[in-house]
Amino acid sequence: MSDVSQDNDNERGTLFGGGVDIKRALLEGRAFFALIAIIIIFSILSPVYFSVDNFLTMSSHVAIFELLSLGMLLVILTGGIDLSVGSTLGLAGVFAGFLMQGVPLEMFGFVVYPPVWVVVILTCAMGAFVGAINGVLVAYFKVPAFVATLGMLYVARGVALLMTDGLTYNNLEGSEALGNTGFAWLGFNELLGIPISVLVMVAVAIMAMLALSRTPFGRWVYSTGGNARAAELSGVPVNRVKVSVYVLSGICAAIAGLVLSSQLTSAGPTAGTTYELTAIAGVVIGGAALAGGRGSVRGTLLGAFVIGFLSDGLVIIGVSAYWQTVFTGAVIILAVMLNSIQYSSRKASKPASDGTTTSPQPEGATERSTATGSTTGKAGAQS
Repeated sequence: MSDVSQDNDNERGTLFGGGVDIKRALLEGRAFFALIAIIIIFSILSPVYFSVDNFLTMSSHVAIFELLSLGMLLVILTGGIDLSVGSTLGLAGVFAGFLMQGVPLEMFGFVVYPPVWVVVILTCAMGAFVGAINGVLVAYFKVPAFVATLGMLYVARGVALLMTDGLTYNNLEGSEALGNTGFAWLGFNELLGIPISVLVMVAVAIMAMLALSRTPFGRWVYSTGGNARAAELSGVPVNRVKVSVYVLSGICAAIAGLVLSSQLTSAGPTAGTTYELTAIAGVVIGGAALAGGRGSVRGTLLGAFVIGFLSDGLVIIGVSAYWQTVFTGAVIILAVMLNSIQYSSRKASKPASDGTTTSPQPEGATERSTATGSTTGKAGAQS
């Protein structure tokens, strides 16, 4: 009799009795459903919201948040956090603006104007350097990620202010005579009707998805976030993985800084303020666990679009900027609550075949290690 009642309980949350858990489907697809709801609501409230041109414009705005969120995802998957991405974005824009304005070489008596492709490479290298400092502090000096990246937040912002004396680099289009034109191409040009910034976002997302789902590095990232000690004992280079994800986060922030500066054709030291919170929001809304080990690129893409489309929709219908902050904060709180519900239900004890109850264990804790040739944790299923 107890078996019959247990079977009935298991089928209550299924669709047509076919094993599709409605509750789980709603929780795991909440970012997608939220995005659809936002589009429908704002399309009703504003006749200009639902149009291809508006979607492309909003997507170009989302690209900046998405690039930050993808880097943040890699860090959060390992159980860390990167609060310095907003300041790194601002520093990257200032650094690119400094290079575009010309680098004076007083020793030789002339000014060097590097071409745009050199500016892009050097700016990404600068972002990688900032990320490497974060990674070394966290992995080798065992500084808590919150503290290390919070300190770097202030350091990067301070360096940006020192480089500009609090001013803004304007007119970054370059000059044909100096051979450094093309900086605005990243923010204004289109390819097949799609903004270049959106294509850059898609390219980075595809690379992140392939890295997490098809390479040993991706499995190492998930296993490090699931159980760092067990991963290390299994042969996973945990410290190198942690440094790598912070480096990649810094590079993503630098690319976002280039895109933003290109869109504005100017670079200011205060750009990207509080963007780190938006990046975290995109990751959390996308279903990633702040504790690490769970999350996906697809979810993060949807999460960033939820934040971006919500913010732009509120602007279009004329909602005050103060209320925009309130709505965004409420969405983040709701996302964290849903994450807690989703992952606490997964950790709940399950009845064993002999009628006993097994104690809850971390996901992937009993699976074999990647070092032995098989997957660990959620590496294969999450991306």
